Amino acid sequence: MKAALMYGPSDIRVEETDKPICPEDGLILKVMSVGLCGSDIRNLTTDSRKGNYPFIYGHEIVGFVDEIGEEEKKYKVGDRLFLFPGTYCMECDECISGHSENCSNTEVAKLAGTGGFAQYVSISGEKIRRGGIYEIPDDVSFDAASLGEPLTSVFACLENVKVEYPDTLVIIGAGPIGCFMAQLAKIRGAQKVIMIDLNDTRLEMAKGFGVDITINSSKEDPIEAVQKLTGGKGADKVISATPANATQTQSIHMVRKGGLAVFFGGVPKGSMTELDCNLIHYNNIWIKGHFGASYSQSKRAFQLAISSSFPTEKFITHILPLDKINEGIQLTRTGEAIKVVLHPFDN
Repeated sequence: MKAALMYGPSDIRVEETDKPICPEDGLILKVMSVGLCGSDIRNLTTDSRKGNYPFIYGHEIVGFVDEIGEEEKKYKVGDRLFLFPGTYCMECDECISGHSENCSNTEVAKLAGTGGFAQYVSISGEKIRRGGIYEIPDDVSFDAASLGEPLTSVFACLENVKVEYPDTLVIIGAGPIGCFMAQLAKIRGAQKVIMIDLNDTRLEMAKGFGVDITINSSKEDPIEAVQKLTGGKGADKVISATPANATQTQSIHMVRKGGLAVFFGGVPKGSMTELDCNLIHYNNIWIKGHFGASYSQSKRAFQLAISSSFPTEKFITHILPLDKINEGIQLTRTGEAIKVVLHPFDN
């Protein structure tokens, strides 16, 4: 089969490799669409595997069942499936407390779906039993269904921090995740969505996803701009959706007294964020970290992604064959693309 193998930082080669063997109690999924995620790009352009290469990334996986093992009874050949990469034990303290996204069972966590930058992926029987695989209706495109995965964490975040009417929401980072946030925030009733980024192209595209006001932080002070737009009060909620410590630092200066700053984007491992703790203390500012989603949230996010209530396919700006994965990475990094979806079987 054809696959995009990573041999090192920014060394991604599309080549022929062995098709996975179908597990006795599992199945082989023929990958029809796979999204290119920001975390994929970060992993593909850094030494994410600490020298353990080659490796196949890709976790926004949809396709149809190509083979089933003799012991697999739940699905049949031809079924159209969405593969949520998170896998939870539902037995550890974290799962029982309602935070299954932080499942501490490391063996179960290894079942998380990856390897989607290929024509086929293997799904084990245990992954099937643990859950997180959803059937795609016949009238929904594979491309639209693939966006169910990136929407999942956004859905969970906005639900957990209760973005609603009549919030003024600031989103720092106009990438795919930021645009998802803006659109969903409007659906949830936010009255004003302010988007901050360094890239004019991305900011212009963001206006098509429910953004009311854009701020280019390379041209004006974003803290002063937000304070002016909110009459000096600050926003109700500010979400830092970039992989940068600086935007976390800025977020607490943009939020109102008693407001909420959310650290959504992962920053470089080991890095530290400088925070004005007196400002946090005296202004009663709440700070929340966000990562992942529960099974319930993943299922409802997927249902939203394939519904007419969410303009899922509007986010897809580029559809490329797997052979052009490096082009897709570049398009995303420069801001020319909102969302790139790869087709492993296209030439």
